[in-house]
Amino acid sequence: MKSVKRTMSTMALAAVMIATVSCKDGNKKEATTPVSTEMHQETMDDKTDMTMGNSQDAKAETILTAYFNLKDALVNDDNSQAKELGNTLAQSLKSFDASSYSDDEQNELNDIIEDATEHAEHIGESDIKHQREHFKTLSKDMTDMVAITGTSMTIYEQYCPMYDNNKGGAWLSMNEEIRNPYFGDKMLTCGKVQREIN
Repeated sequence: MKSVKRTMSTMALAAVMIATVSCKDGNKKEATTPVSTEMHQETMDDKTDMTMGNSQDAKAETILTAYFNLKDALVNDDNSQAKELGNTLAQSLKSFDASSYSDDEQNELNDIIEDATEHAEHIGESDIKHQREHFKTLSKDMTDMVAITGTSMTIYEQYCPMYDNNKGGAWLSMNEEIRNPYFGDKMLTCGKVQREIN
């Protein structure tokens, strides 16, 4: 029964994400979406022995979805939408409960969530340049969170070496195709995939 609920939950989440991505980015990403939907289902079935409860798994996925929506707003150079989505992400982060994890994981997750919430709130009230500065640290927080919580999604860690005066900046994406949130239209495809998570 847990597996059925988890699969149904994942399918619903995948449908929402597909609709969101498809509406914003046109036909280019539609071709890759069915493949990622299949991956979601397969990896969820493989992870039926996860120690995390259904509600925690869903909350972690909700946080990631909010993060991906925020990333897309920055890719589209949309300051007002990024503000709104930063606040949405902050609320999702605040509702995360780490109590189902080990003591060490709880401590680490609580630190990550606190830091990520602060950056999401700053994104909710900043100009786009400042939003992108906070997004860099927020992306590291999301990567650290996924390392503990795991995910049913296939995620690509991507990297732009030119951001932040050539110090570089990484971010997470559901799509292998590079869409740079740090430069938006100025350098939309600048970057590379560093690794695939899951």
